[in-house]
Amino acid sequence: MEILRIHDRNLSGRQVPQVLAAKSLELNRFSLGWSLKCNEFWRNLRTLCREELFSSKAISSQACIREKKVKEMLEFIGKMEGKVVRIRDVVSAVVLNMLSNIMVSRDLVNLEDESVHTGEINRILRNISDLASIPNIFDIYPLLAPLDLQRLRKKGMELHQRSSEMWKTIIKDRKENREIVIAPNHQDFLDAIIKKGCPEDQVNLLFQELFIAGTDTSSWVIEWTMAELIRNPRCLKIVEDELATEIKHNSITESHVANLTYLQACIKEALRFYPPVPLLIPHRAVESCQVMTYTIPKDSMILVNLWAIGRDVNYWKDPLEFKPERFLNSSLNFKGNDFEFITFGSGRRICPGLTMASMHVSLIIASLIHFFDWSLPHGKDPKDLDMTEKFSIDMVKEEPRVLIPKTKF
Repeated sequence: MEILRIHDRNLSGRQVPQVLAAKSLELNRFSLGWSLKCNEFWRNLRTLCREELFSSKAISSQACIREKKVKEMLEFIGKMEGKVVRIRDVVSAVVLNMLSNIMVSRDLVNLEDESVHTGEINRILRNISDLASIPNIFDIYPLLAPLDLQRLRKKGMELHQRSSEMWKTIIKDRKENREIVIAPNHQDFLDAIIKKGCPEDQVNLLFQELFIAGTDTSSWVIEWTMAELIRNPRCLKIVEDELATEIKHNSITESHVANLTYLQACIKEALRFYPPVPLLIPHRAVESCQVMTYTIPKDSMILVNLWAIGRDVNYWKDPLEFKPERFLNSSLNFKGNDFEFITFGSGRRICPGLTMASMHVSLIIASLIHFFDWSLPHGKDPKDLDMTEKFSIDMVKEEPRVLIPKTKF
C-alpha cells in the first residue's frame, strides 16, 4: 500500500492517454478522473460530485430511480421469454438510464428497441473507452505526439465533439424549458452544476467521464457475476434460496440488498477474479519519492495490476477457483484499506462512485436471478461457458454472454 496510501500525495497525479480530450491542458482542469494533479479545481469538482451524487443522502434519494429502472428491465426481459438475450446490452442500457435519470432526469436509451446496443450515446461512450485501450506509441514517446501517425488523437477528438454536441442539446433544452421537462420541486445533477455556473466544456467532459465510468464497469461486473453463477449451480442455488427467504413480495428494493450476504460475497468474488479495471487508471509521480528501495522519478507512470493481485497465491487460497465463501465473515470491503482487495482504488484517487456502483450491481443481479431462470442457447452445458477475457482498459468478456430467460413467477 506504499504507492496508494503512504506515498499517496506524491503519486496521485494522472498519466493521461494522448487520445483523450482531457490530455488538453485547457480541458484537463475540468476533468474529474484524469486531472493531472489533485489541485483546487479537482477538489472542488470532487466535492460537488460527492454532495450531489455520491453522499449517503444522495444515494438514498436515488433509490426510487434505480428500482423503477430495474422494474422496466424485468418487464422487458419478461417479453423476451424463450428468446436469446444479450445480457451485456440490456444491463448496459439499464445502468445508463439509471445514471441519466439521476443526472438529467430522462432516459438516454429505449429498452424496447431490440437493438439497444446500437444507441448513439452508448456507441460513442464505448468507442471512447475502446480508443483509450489501443496501444499508442505516443504514450511511450510523447515528444512525437503532435505527429499522430496512428490518427488516434484525431479520432478521440471527433468522438469528444460528438459527445459534447449531445450534452449541449440536453443542457440547452434544460435552460430554455426547465418547467416543461422537469418537475418544479425536483433538482437533479444538471440543475446543480448549472446553478454552480460550471462552463459547458466542463459539463460536457464531466458527463462523458461519469457515464463511461459508471456504465461500463457496472455492466462488466454484472455480466461476469452472472456468468460465474451460471457456471456454478451450487453457488446459484444458495443465492436463489437467500433471495427466496428475504424477498416476500413481487419486487426487490434496495433495503433488501444489504441482507443478501451470499450475493454480496459472489459479487466481491467476481470483482476479485475480474476487476473491472484490471490495471488501475495510471498514476503519475508529481514529485520524486522513495518507495521501499526504489527511487521513483518525477513524472513516472505507475501501474497497479489488480488482475495479478487478485490471483496471487500469497493473498488468496485457490485463487483460480470461484469461491464466494472466502468473503463470508471477512472484513474485506470496497474502501481501499486492504492491498489484496482494492477494486475501486485507494487513497485520494479512490473511485468516488463506489457506493452507487455497488447499488446498481447488487439490485440488478438480485432481480435477474430472483425473477428468471437462465439457460444457454441450444442446450449448451453451463460448464462449457467461454470465459475468455478481452484486452481493454476494462475487464470485458471477449464473447458477449447470451442467455435465454424463463419467468419464475
